[in-house]
Amino acid sequence: MPHSQQFRFSRWWTLPALILMSGSSGWTQQRPLETQEPAILPAGMVSLQFGFDFLQNAKFPLPGLRGDLTSLGVIGIYTGLGGIAEFQMQGTVFNSLSINQRSPTPLSLKLNSGGTATSDFGDLSLSTKILLVPEKKHFPALAFRPTVQLPNASAAKGLGLDSTQFYGTLLAGKHFGKLNAFANAGLGILSNPVQAGAQNDVVVYGLGGIYPLTAAANLASEVYGRWNTRKEGAPLGTESQSLFRLGVQITGLGFRWDIAGVAGLANNSPHSGITFGVTKEFRAFGARKKKN
Repeated sequence: MPHSQQFRFSRWWTLPALILMSGSSGWTQQRPLETQEPAILPAGMVSLQFGFDFLQNAKFPLPGLRGDLTSLGVIGIYTGLGGIAEFQMQGTVFNSLSINQRSPTPLSLKLNSGGTATSDFGDLSLSTKILLVPEKKHFPALAFRPTVQLPNASAAKGLGLDSTQFYGTLLAGKHFGKLNAFANAGLGILSNPVQAGAQNDVVVYGLGGIYPLTAAANLASEVYGRWNTRKEGAPLGTESQSLFRLGVQITGLGFRWDIAGVAGLANNSPHSGITFGVTKEFRAFGARKKKN
């Protein structure tokens, strides 16, 4: 039986043309990594991120599908609300799966006419990152990040679970010379997409780092995923997943560009893939200075 791998994405966004991005401000270094830093954007600053993902042999257990997943318009909008808080929205405008293998499923699927492909919006994720402790000389920065993933993608199209998920993650980060290292650990409460009223609690984790190679280029890498703690097996769509990413960030033309390779580390993860994106950071709002 195939197992799931999908990205969390938005249903309503029509902003990709506005989000050609990247900043050299150094406040956040999110793309191409999924592991979160505890650092918070300054109040009034916005980081707009836009990307493209391609994953080979992605697995979706609930619809029983396996194939190559293309994600267009992988969008992130991050807004600094103050010295200790940041609001985040993440999602994808368009997901398309080229189906290589099908297995029995409890769902009545709505695929293309030949049953060889399917497409849909992605789920929208809403998060708030709250800084608990700033980084000190001998101690890491700490932050907490609650996330709600909304069920925008359709399970009938094979790319969604039709259930709301919740994640609560503790973020830690510390600089060791030029190396910016950060780690995530927390709990995910995943609704059972087949059995009403049931859920699966998983451990979510991430370990990442960014190292400057030159004044305009950074090396970025991470391992992240989720771990199913059930001995009897996970409900469909909530299995363990793990991915490794290695890439670079390059600042130029007023943007920060990124590209990374992706490799699956668990049976339920995609085999391999690539991600590309751009980021733009700018001040969108803030208190005006009083005139004398």
